[in-house]
Amino acid sequence: MSDVQPGNFVGKISSNFIIKTDRKMLLYILGLVALWFVYRWCKELKRVSNKEEKYVYITGCDSGFGNLLARHLDKLGFRVIAACYTEKGEDELKKISSDRLTTTHLDVSNSESVSKAAAAIKTLVGVKGLWAVVNNAGVAVPSGPSDWLTIEDYKSMLTVNLCGVIDVTLSVLPLIKKAKGRVVNVASVFGRISPFGGPYCVSKYGVESFNDSLRLNMAPFGVKVACIEPGFFKTNVTDTVILKNNLQRLWDRLPQDVKDDYGKAFLDQGMKGLDDRFKVFTDSDLMKVVGCMEHAVSAVHPRTRYSPGWDAKFLWLPLSYMPTCISDKLFLKSNPKPQISVL
Repeated sequence: MSDVQPGNFVGKISSNFIIKTDRKMLLYILGLVALWFVYRWCKELKRVSNKEEKYVYITGCDSGFGNLLARHLDKLGFRVIAACYTEKGEDELKKISSDRLTTTHLDVSNSESVSKAAAAIKTLVGVKGLWAVVNNAGVAVPSGPSDWLTIEDYKSMLTVNLCGVIDVTLSVLPLIKKAKGRVVNVASVFGRISPFGGPYCVSKYGVESFNDSLRLNMAPFGVKVACIEPGFFKTNVTDTVILKNNLQRLWDRLPQDVKDDYGKAFLDQGMKGLDDRFKVFTDSDLMKVVGCMEHAVSAVHPRTRYSPGWDAKFLWLPLSYMPTCISDKLFLKSNPKPQISVL
């Protein structure tokens, strides 16, 4: 007689059936995911027509992402309105662009300057309206531990990074509604997670919230709203010289009791940490971000969010979905500790 018991035999058959079923289910799921990515890729290839009739207003075009985007869209045939903070920025951009590109002076922190630019744009675009505004202008300093800062430090950055975005958008929103166009807001992956103190993350969280509410408000009017959330890229925002000078300036003005709490070693470790982290994380290929901006402006079906940069996709965004207790432990472990730390 066989040593195999009927119960064991049936159990083995059931186990094999379950394993085969699970494998089939997994293959079906992987197949559906692959089909979805192919469908999305094909859908996102379509671009809008009549680019030569579409005006795109970009802020912060003196350098960095804004400057590259203005030149890129100009080459693609769009009518670019490049807003620069300095006269030098305007002159340099004009020299390397076509006659389609026009420049204007803009200080996003000054409502009078914003209104003046909007009035000029209204005259320029006429009855067709404005196809897109790209809110790119922003600053990264002052940044540091919260108790190194004053309310004026917060106000100065929020005025540019958040209120400037809102002011510029509202100033041209009627023109964008007329064209059933686009609003593209440049936030940051640090509008999704806050690994350091100061007003930068606060301002970018605000941009994310404004972007989400505006997207819902404008959908009935045929206006699409997109958010760009870059990781670390090599621009003025991530210039370690500027950031370290900022930290030193904040340290120098601190009351002695606060300096005693932190200790000079905290400052030295913070300076070194900037260099070490930016060497690892900073990407020099700015076209990764500019490509996302261009897609948000020119695609028939733009995404609602873009997260350019390997660090954004594989580090910061996954961390933002983790339980707070885990992300806090990781940040506290990697950050320098004050001299009187209890951790």
